[in-house]
Amino acid sequence: MPALSSNSTYVLSTPDSTWSFTSTNFSTTPYTNTTINPILTEVENAFKNFLDNIPLPRWLTLLLFVLGGVILLIIFLCICIKCCRKNKKKNKKNEKINLKGVNSGSTTALVQPDVADLDYGSSKKYRGKLLYSLEYNTTQSELTVGIKQADSLKAMDLGGSSDPYVRVYTCPDKNKICETKMLKNTLKPVFNEQFTFQITKTSLMKSTVVMQVYDFNRFSKHNLIGEVRLQLENFDWNHVIEEWRDLSEPSKFEEEDLGEICFSLRYVPTANKLTVVILEAKNLKPMDIGGSSDPYVKVQLTLDKRKWKKRKTTVKKKTLAPYYNESFTFTVTFEQIQRVNLVVAVWDYDTVSRNDAIGKIYLGCDASGNQLRHWADMLSNPRRPVAQWHTLQSAQQVNSTLNLKRKLPVSGKLPFNGER
Repeated sequence: MPALSSNSTYVLSTPDSTWSFTSTNFSTTPYTNTTINPILTEVENAFKNFLDNIPLPRWLTLLLFVLGGVILLIIFLCICIKCCRKNKKKNKKNEKINLKGVNSGSTTALVQPDVADLDYGSSKKYRGKLLYSLEYNTTQSELTVGIKQADSLKAMDLGGSSDPYVRVYTCPDKNKICETKMLKNTLKPVFNEQFTFQITKTSLMKSTVVMQVYDFNRFSKHNLIGEVRLQLENFDWNHVIEEWRDLSEPSKFEEEDLGEICFSLRYVPTANKLTVVILEAKNLKPMDIGGSSDPYVKVQLTLDKRKWKKRKTTVKKKTLAPYYNESFTFTVTFEQIQRVNLVVAVWDYDTVSRNDAIGKIYLGCDASGNQLRHWADMLSNPRRPVAQWHTLQSAQQVNSTLNLKRKLPVSGKLPFNGER
């Protein structure tokens, strides 16, 4: 068959007839997408050029695009989940209070709870219980408070236990504060201790006895676990009272925070030397108008209820947390150490007016509670300093408990000048 050419006439012959037709010029251009969608092609070429300009391998570039897409998808899903949760909370809030159909007389009961149902601060956390006894001797005007035992105390230490002791006093006078011994690592301490308070029958009916259970800490403030507060006018004093009471949240309206002081004691029997090192104090009560103080510490020894020897630290200006680290050494024989009390008092120095006592604490064989324990630890560990924090008490409390006599011993027998 001859080759086809443009605009040629061809004749086809068959046995029956003859056919003829004229050929036209057929285009030989190949079929591409450019003829259909040129915009798509331009976008594709631009994307390829963009990829070629990135100085990274093609596979790494595509991987980064995929990871970016996944991250955007995760962010989108998180936003959707958060919006769904907000809608659920709004629906719950709307469902909580529905006052439709409620009479006006019952609306107050639904919205505002009764005062008896409110619990301020404690959230009804169980703190334990205390077994105590009360007895009053009318002829001698003596109130005897017995601290028997405690049970199921709240754990205050990291090990799930506590080192409890009980502080007992009466108010509003609060002239005498007594403490039981401290028992280590127990939530069921057994004390079996009694304390006597001189109080008339008239004052008894107006007084309140307070029993506070503390957790002992040697190098920090003691934690108050709970308390039992009893108004004495509500009891029948014709017989001895003995009962269990749950510990309640401590009342703070009568507490006056005077601050704390840390000092160490060291006694060397062979040298007859008692060394007192005043280390520091903190959270002292401000005594000046500007809300600060100029504290110094006075260290005094008493012998047989008489003032004996004394020393004092330097004055620290305008501070409620002074640091001293000052040492004082006294000559005290082993026979005298059994009759000695140590009084540590923090004073506020004033250049014009009289110095004011911020607070006091005393230790010795006549002391009780933590003060007696610190003194006993010193005696049981000779030649080794024993340090401990103590909470300051009011000067009135300490003075009334010690009841010191002002008359001094003979200076020749008990020298105190020149010792340091």
